[in-house]
This record gives sequence, C-alpha cells and structure tokens, in this order.
Amino acid sequence: MSKVIGLLSRRPVISPELLTLIVSISFTLFYNGPFWEKVFELHAPGVPESWLTLLGYGVLMTLLQYVVFMLFATRYTVKPVLMVLMLIAASVSYFTASYHTYFDTTMVVNTLQTDPHEVGELLTVGLFKHLLVFAVLPIVILLRLKVSSSGWKMALIRKVAYFLGGVALLIGSALLIYQSLSSEMRNNPEMRYLLTPGNYIVSLTRVLTANEKSHLEKKIPLSAEATYVGDVRLKLIVMVVGETARAADWGLNGYDRQTTPELAKRDLVNYPDVNSCGTSTAVSVPCMFSPRGRDNYDGTAIEQHESLLDVLKLAGFDVLWIDNQSGCKGVCDRVSSIKTDSSKLQLGCTQDECFDDALREALEERTKDLKKNTVIVLHEMGNHGPSYYKRYPKSYEKFTPVCRQDDLSRCDAQSIRNAYDNAILYNDHVLSGMIDYLKKQDTFDATLIYASDHGESLGENGVYLHGLPYLIAPDEQTHVPMIWWLSKSMLQDEGIDYGCIQSAATSHHSHANLFHTILGLAQVTTDVYDPDLDMTAACR
Repeated sequence: MSKVIGLLSRRPVISPELLTLIVSISFTLFYNGPFWEKVFELHAPGVPESWLTLLGYGVLMTLLQYVVFMLFATRYTVKPVLMVLMLIAASVSYFTASYHTYFDTTMVVNTLQTDPHEVGELLTVGLFKHLLVFAVLPIVILLRLKVSSSGWKMALIRKVAYFLGGVALLIGSALLIYQSLSSEMRNNPEMRYLLTPGNYIVSLTRVLTANEKSHLEKKIPLSAEATYVGDVRLKLIVMVVGETARAADWGLNGYDRQTTPELAKRDLVNYPDVNSCGTSTAVSVPCMFSPRGRDNYDGTAIEQHESLLDVLKLAGFDVLWIDNQSGCKGVCDRVSSIKTDSSKLQLGCTQDECFDDALREALEERTKDLKKNTVIVLHEMGNHGPSYYKRYPKSYEKFTPVCRQDDLSRCDAQSIRNAYDNAILYNDHVLSGMIDYLKKQDTFDATLIYASDHGESLGENGVYLHGLPYLIAPDEQTHVPMIWWLSKSMLQDEGIDYGCIQSAATSHHSHANLFHTILGLAQVTTDVYDPDLDMTAACR
C-alpha cells in the first residue's frame, strides 16, 4: 500500500521546453475548432490528397506558437505563462465557436471597452462549463507537473537547441504548404483571426501599442475655423445614435412584422438603404462623427483627430452628449457629457440600468429654456445583446415567446427574434416620443436624425451578435436603419425642399453622410464640409 501511495504522490518531471510543446499541440488540436472547420471546407479530410496539407497546417500552427511561447518559458516562468495562455485560449475559443467571433483588433477594442454590466450578460453557464473543461482542468494538471531544474549553461543550450529545431521545422512545414497557404490566406484573410490564442495576443499588442501612441498625442483639430452663418432663430439638432438595430427588422423598411407602428404615423423621412461604417460600436461611433466614411476609413486618423462635436463647438454651438450606454468612444471627450442615472431618472429605470425613454426625459429637461444654438447627441442602449429581453419594458413584449437567456445557444431562433423585435418596437416608441416633444416647440427650429451604429446577426449561418471583420460581415451587421425628422420652421428657415429630401431617401446612403449633413443643418462653414455628402445640399 505504501508503494502505491508513493507512486500516486510522485509528481512527473518535465522540461520547460517539452511542457510548452505539449501545450502548443493541445492548442492546435482542441482550441481551434472554427479554424479547422474553415480549413476542412477548403481541404476535405476524406480526400487523400489533402492529408499532407492538413498535416502541414497542424505542424505549422503548433510550431509557430511553440517558438514564440518558448521565449518566455523558463523554469520559473513557464507555468504562469502557460496558465495565462490557457485562460485566454479557453475564453477566446468559446466565443469563437459559440458566436463565430473573429478576434481582430476591433473585437479586442470591444472587449477592453466593455463595461461591467455588459460583461455580466456574457458570463453564461455555457462559458463556465467551457472554462471548466478547457482552462481549469488543464491548469490543475499543469500545476501537478514538476519542472526540471538544471544549471544555467545546460538550460541555455537546451533552449537554443529546442528553439533552432523548432524554427527549422517551422520553415520546413511552411515551405511544404506554401502554395496552398499563401493562396488561402490571401483569399481568406479572416482565417488568421481564428488562430487561437495567437489571434487575441497579436491583436491585443497592436491595440495597446496604438493606444499608447494616441494617448501621447494631442488631438489634431479637424478645422482651424468654423463659423455659424445662419439667422437669429435658435436651432436644436438632435442626433440619436442607435445601438445594434438592423435594417432587416425595421418596420418602415417593409419588414413583415410592424416593429415601427408609431414612427409610421409620423411625417418623417426613412432611409431604407444605409450602410454602417463598422460592425461594432468601437469602430462605428467614432466614424459617424468623423469626415471619413467606410470607403476612406482610417481608424488611426480618426483616433488622432477631433470630432464633429469639436467643430460645432468651435462654431459657437452648445454641445451635449447624453449616454445610456458604455460611453462615447472618445467622441465627446472635449464637450459636455452626462450619463443616465437609474437612481435619479425614474422613467423606465430599473436598479441596474435605464430604458431609453430616460433619454427623452433628459432631452426635455435640457431643452426647457434653450438660449443658444444647441446640438444634443443621445446614445441609446437600443438592441444591445445578447440579452435583448432586458432592453424593453414588459408592456412592449408583443412578440412571444421570448428568449430570456444570456446564452443564446440555449434558445430557439424564433424566441431570439421575438425578443430582438420587441426591443425594436420599444425603440419605435422612444423615437416617436422625442419627435412629438420637438414638434410642440415653437421657440426654436428642431430636427432629429436617428441612425444605428451597426446591425446584428441573430443566428443566420450560425453567426450571432456582431463585430465580424467588415470584409466578411453579413448584411445583417452592416445594413442599418436611419430616419430624419425636420420641423416645419426649420424647413422654411433653411429653405429645404421636403419633397426633394423624400425623393432622394431611396438612394444609397451611409454613415459618411451624417457628418456633412449635420454641418449643413447647423449652417456652419468650414473647410472639412463636403456638400456632396450633405443630404440637404441638393434640396435647398
């Protein structure tokens, strides 16, 4: 019995290099399911001619991870390093497999900017089960192992030998499948964002490097001069930034469900063909307030420059950002901003968050006694997922049954769609209430523009939520709703032909139109204004 106990208590001894190799192999085999699914689409495993290529991919992936991770693996650091990598790989592999998420720099920015409330909705039972199998259990096994010790000379010789051997095999495997690899990575560049955990590590490094540079630089003004050239009558421009609303479920666009019954009764302009600048809030919101659209998108340039709100402030407007979400992504840093507070705003607020009707209440409160030309941006919670059922009051639950799970994989497709559409229905009420309030005002010209920042996938082709690289993003994530309401006094004072605006609405538009249209409505002259992108320019 004592011998058995001794054997069980004995801890296996392993070198840091061999331990790193074993973990790298496990990453390749068990944490990269979506990547292998994509590879199998291109190289059927049942065809003998594909076996060499598939083997080459596996060897290449393993060795690429190995030669990098081994640089940080010593007797004292190998376990902490591999434990962190296991946690990253397990988390990333779950979201990649469950939601078809691609972890590029944009998705990493999204994870870094996610607030605690949003994180809570992503902490599902499915995630914990996955982490238990792919993180906790491997870490327990890892802690059980004993790392071998040797003199520094022997350790250095061994590390150099392992490293050079790994590099030689890496080059050999790359040459073996170079023809196939170069072609497939060129035609399917998104595949690199499925390689776990390297996808997250590389993207995180890029994001942190870019953030460090941007924080050291002062924002570059978009324009040195901006001048208001309108008349003496006060203006109020309200821009509502929607969240995760897709055009496919927008009633005004002809959806087979009437999800916008109240807006359908208002005299407004609906834009059925609008494309977003990005597939995530982190990309789209800064882009919506920049002079660059998707065709000229440059995230670094947008990050380094001031926004539309700075230009309006320079022209003498009061500018206010009211947020019911996770912040303005740097757009409102140099203007006044407030956040809805569930402890103060009673209208539609719960203990944890406020429904978007709180934005209407805030709008009314802030415009009771308008004395200056003003621009107010209202940032909605909208249809933020995956907990669509939390985005609206119970009284707006028209479509049933609804998915009441944060883990969408536990719900059927129809219940997910029902919850999502109820949130659209509630947003219809919120926007209609804002328009009704503005319509009653007779002391200033008023206009309201609503545009969603990006769309949402509800399980089409196995894809959920949003944030796919734009190159491969489905229409559900890039085709967004947009509406525009103008008071009769604004139409008259600015000489806008309303019929012309309505006729042009069926043409293609994008987020690129917002920057220049708002400058046109504000009657601000500046060198960054482009009349070709102003939706009012041809109708004055």
